[in-house]
Parts: sequence; C-alpha cells; structure tokens
Amino acid sequence: MIKALVITAPGINCDLELAEGFALAGATPCSVHINELLENPSIVDEADIVGLPGGFSYGDSIAAGRIMANLMRKTLYPKFVDALRRGVPMIAPCNGFQIAVQLGLLPGPLPGSDWEESAPTPTIALAQNDSARFVDTWVEFKVPSNTRCVWTKNLQTSAVSAVIPIAHGEGRFVPANETVMQDIEESGLVACRYGAKDNPNGSVGDIMGICDASGLVLGLMPHPERFLRWTQHPTWTRLSKEQQQGDPLGLQMFKNAVKFAKQSSSNCVEQSV
Repeated sequence: MIKALVITAPGINCDLELAEGFALAGATPCSVHINELLENPSIVDEADIVGLPGGFSYGDSIAAGRIMANLMRKTLYPKFVDALRRGVPMIAPCNGFQIAVQLGLLPGPLPGSDWEESAPTPTIALAQNDSARFVDTWVEFKVPSNTRCVWTKNLQTSAVSAVIPIAHGEGRFVPANETVMQDIEESGLVACRYGAKDNPNGSVGDIMGICDASGLVLGLMPHPERFLRWTQHPTWTRLSKEQQQGDPLGLQMFKNAVKFAKQSSSNCVEQSV
C-alpha cells in the first residue's frame, strides 16, 4: 500500500481534490492537519508520497504561503529532507508551490549537492501576476525534454489534452538573479512551461513549475488535481471518443508518482532484507 500524506491547514481548500488524485492513481490518501504534524513530525516518516494542497493557507496573510511555510521550517523541514533522501515524491500545486518555495524545498540544492540540515533562504519567488488580477482559466502545458521531474516525465499528450487549469493571483515566477535562472534551466529543474503565447502571469521563461535536483519535488501553479477526468476538460462535450482516450493529464502525473513510490518502496524493502 502506498500512503499519500495530504497536509491541511486553515484556508487550504484543494485537499479533497488532491486526495482524490492520489486515490485514483492507486495510493491511499491520509489527510493530516498541520497542527497534528507539528506535534508529531514522525508522521512524515510513514508517508510514501507527500502533497501540499492549494488554497489560501492562513488567508495568505503577509504573503501567499508564508505563514504555513514559517510554521514548518524548523520542525518539519528536516523530516521532508529525510523523506526525499529515501525517495518520497512530493507535489505542491498553487498555494502549495508558494509554501514549498518559502519553506526552502524548491528549487533545492543543485545536482551533486546534498540538502542542508536547516531551511535555506528562498532564491525564487512567486510574485503578483503582472496583470495585478486573479486569473482563473485553462492554459497550454509543455514539458521540457531535459526535465528531471518524475511527475511530468513521459506524459502522453496531444494538442487537445496538453492543457491544465490555473487559479491564482500570485503566480509570476521570478528568480533572484540570472545565475539562479541559468542553474534552473541548465540543471533540468524546469518541470513544465506555459505555452509561449499562453503565459497568464508574466512568469520569467514561461515557467509554470519546477522540481528539485532529484526530480521528486514538483511545485507548479496550475492544478493537476482538477484534471483527473475528461469531463473536467473545458471543451469535453465537443471532444470525440478518440480524443478522450487514455488518462487525462493530471491523472497521468499522479500515476507517475505512485509508480515511482512503489519502486522506491520495493527498493527499500530489498535493502532491509
């Protein structure tokens, strides 16, 4: 059994959709409130996959995701690092992405380097959309050929299916400087991009989502958990049966992670025997 830990908190409102994505992909979701995790961080040790859902954690007071990230930095960050060292995939859509960045999980150390024992200072930001407005729409989804991301590798898509929903007011990807951007690009840390003419927030490099050097942690502004069925596609009633063949984009991503988690779990069992 693959156990998927879904971390909830006040203001989080996409936890049920995230749990459903894990369940449809073959994992067993377990939702745990952040207060319970802070009291018992060892809960993370039992997880095979971790999800930081979207929403408006703590009302996005101060800045989007900052309060929840600060609550987790000292107590839970080391547990997340331990989980990554044992091969646990993690996904952080929308507000989860904002939390993961401020927590220090993304972009993480460069290839060949190990995780720090304490949370580092963020080197990227998810700033206000350049339109200064909340954007709720579907956008084109593209995966770079050199990505390390276990969630987005080898997705089977077509022009019709390579779309994904977004809903955010602070999603503009901004690196701290050109060196950070170059490292992310050259190290294969870009997990997905907006279409060149479909960038909804002004993100640098059309970056929609990134991963860490292991490819395990995926942070992205869209909501893959909202595209688990073809009936969620914005024009599904006009799609032919042939166009609706195979799993939708979001479900494919969750299945990628569950497959990877099963392999990691098997390897751990073999090593312990």
